[in-house]
Amino acid sequence: MQVIFARRARTVNGWEENLRVTLKGGRIENLQSNTIPQANDLQVDVLLPALANLHSHSFQRAMAGMTEVRAAGKDSFWTWRELMYRFARNITPEQYQAIAALVFMEMQEAGYASVGEFHYVHHQKDGTPYDARSELSQRVFAAASQTGIGLTHLPVLYSYGGAGKVALSDGQARFGNSVEAFAQLVEDARSIATNTLPNDSRVGIAPHSLRATSPDDLADVLKIAGDAPIHIHISEQPKEVEDIQAWLGARPVEWLLQNATVDQQWCLIHATHMTTDETRNMARSGAVAGLCPITEANLGDGPFNGMEYMLHGGAFGVGSDSNVRISLPEELRTLEYSQRLRDLGRNVIIPDAGSVGEFLYTGATRGGAQALGRDAGRIEKGATADMVAMNSDTAALCALRDDQLLDGLCFAAGDDLVTELWSAGRHMVKDGRHVARDTIVQEYKTAVKSLLASA
Repeated sequence: MQVIFARRARTVNGWEENLRVTLKGGRIENLQSNTIPQANDLQVDVLLPALANLHSHSFQRAMAGMTEVRAAGKDSFWTWRELMYRFARNITPEQYQAIAALVFMEMQEAGYASVGEFHYVHHQKDGTPYDARSELSQRVFAAASQTGIGLTHLPVLYSYGGAGKVALSDGQARFGNSVEAFAQLVEDARSIATNTLPNDSRVGIAPHSLRATSPDDLADVLKIAGDAPIHIHISEQPKEVEDIQAWLGARPVEWLLQNATVDQQWCLIHATHMTTDETRNMARSGAVAGLCPITEANLGDGPFNGMEYMLHGGAFGVGSDSNVRISLPEELRTLEYSQRLRDLGRNVIIPDAGSVGEFLYTGATRGGAQALGRDAGRIEKGATADMVAMNSDTAALCALRDDQLLDGLCFAAGDDLVTELWSAGRHMVKDGRHVARDTIVQEYKTAVKSLLASA
């Protein structure tokens, strides 16, 4: 049992003062406000529900900073993708694990208690499966165990190299599976996760995109989802929209909503290029929009149609995707700033009057938890104890009232606020540092040194 005393906390009832929070078995067992700390309580300043990082390709963290040199001609997502394929080609299982552990640790120190790992590197460099088909999934599990992060693992079905069942390229050889082989991989991963990971862990499925699967394969793979999360890349690039429309006769979001039962179980990643009708229909479906504003800006994807989506009650969460930068405040502010730059206005994404920071933070906690299938995203009795403590006695926040703190977090703060973090009650960040930081960083440095030497 752990007891936390928070001078201020953002609960489901709003801001509360002098709150004692009792944790047991990874959940919030009891809340008592307007009280005083006891001798053994861990005292914190501001206590918040922690966000889920709903979309990550952890291995891409190791190539951050390597793709920012302009080549002749026009750079785009598609030219970046070729560089990413070449980088992914030589990663060993041991290196994969070390990179994932660093990413998960950085997420926790940034204020994320859980992660949705959208995992599509499955095989050896020539496409041959490892002796254990789920070898690289097991490496992700090991990284999650080392860091204590809450994991929703999302093995990816990636069968084709492009719309219309184009064959996989050499750069995609490590990703490819038939539906049958993928089903076996998921079954293996679920069995191993059940036996080795905490009970808050989940294994869902992720058909990579409409361009990397087919209508028949998508229908078949959805049969193995059960009640677990379903994630899919959708409508990230104009070329993707054009290719899918030419092949299937409808735009990606339009086609998916018409041909699959898209509901609260789904997370549609990016959904950047949508018509007004698609935006409204997606919002009404109950699915979560998985937004990755830093990566979407880095790759030149374009801004999400946030104002229309939020106006119709759409659920959303954020993820760090390529992990070129892992910063919770920057992810949220970039989401809002993308709307301001597009619409030439201020305080755009909120559908009604009120605090933009409050809307962004609380909306992302709810949507992220939904997308990962976690009973979290709130400070309430019985909820999974995904929580983060922050210090408001910084230059960025010290002048703000309680009702302005989340605005300050989203729009004024740096990355130095997190003091403590719990992932399902596991106290993994203490005094601003992950408890295994030194070991994780050293193992990462060793891994990337050997990776670069082999490139």
